[in-house]
Amino acid sequence: MNQISASDRLTSPEISNLWTHYNRETLAVCVTKYMMKIVNDPEIHKILQTALEMSENHINILRDLFNKESFPIPKAFTDEDLNLDAPPLFTENFCLSYMHTMTMHGAQSYNIAFNVSIRQDIRNFYYQCNIDTMNLYNQSLDVLMAKNLLNRPPEYKMPEKVYFLSDLSYLTDVFGKRRPMNTIESGNIFFNLEKSILSKALFVAFRQVSKDKDVIKFLDKSIEKKNKHIGLFSNLLLKEDLHTVRTLDTEITTSVISPFSDKLIMFHAGFLIAAAISYYGTAAVASMRADIAAYCERAVMEDLLVYSAFGNLIIQKGWMEQPPFACDRKILPI
Repeated sequence: MNQISASDRLTSPEISNLWTHYNRETLAVCVTKYMMKIVNDPEIHKILQTALEMSENHINILRDLFNKESFPIPKAFTDEDLNLDAPPLFTENFCLSYMHTMTMHGAQSYNIAFNVSIRQDIRNFYYQCNIDTMNLYNQSLDVLMAKNLLNRPPEYKMPEKVYFLSDLSYLTDVFGKRRPMNTIESGNIFFNLEKSILSKALFVAFRQVSKDKDVIKFLDKSIEKKNKHIGLFSNLLLKEDLHTVRTLDTEITTSVISPFSDKLIMFHAGFLIAAAISYYGTAAVASMRADIAAYCERAVMEDLLVYSAFGNLIIQKGWMEQPPFACDRKILPI
């Protein structure tokens, strides 16, 4: 066997990202295949077809990389986790909104993976993943706009000149009359709301079709937290006379037949909760008004508790594959 030079060996971030993205891509294939089965609109179907081809291509490249490195291919998600005979659980508009939001999550994830990769073939892979995802984002955005379904963020008038801050109350005024929300703060709140509203609707759909009492209990807790956060951040916008995001709960049908395994349902829910923690953290750092930063930090802490319950449950159910780990040199044979 040819020896692999130190410069060619995969680093820990490269290994973890490849492993994580294989799991996510196989999950995406299952969801996209189902949505393609229930969607008749040709424009939305074309976007789903593009997404499926993109994920399948990524999976093939990942498998080749795993084989090249003699790395065991994760089981992840397969047709065993998919029921294509299930009736529609989502409307076509929901499928379009879902795909658009998933491209946002994908773009962030691929970008981080690219930035922590060293080996050229891995960088090339994530470079292409970013291009693929941006193209899909553009396509889904165009269709959302054409169908008048796009949630447009709040609009502000253009500033008349450059201003410099001189009063610390801009940052610290928590009591009394607060200053108006700036564009950075309202933009983060709006886009986080958009993601939370889609996640909440998806949790409602999953709760409706799951038959596992533990999964249902977890989804109930997740819905409760999403409702709390949606109400809190929507209120912040409304107090500023800014519009909020339309809900998607009515885009869930009354079907009680699950298209997906409870394992897939749990992992998808866990991914969305983890993503929310990341986005709330970013919003907290970017917010210059103390009360907004505090709300974001509280949302992070509450979602971390839910995510902890997610980790415990998937291990109890035997659904969690062990991520790649370092060698324990204390137990190496002599």
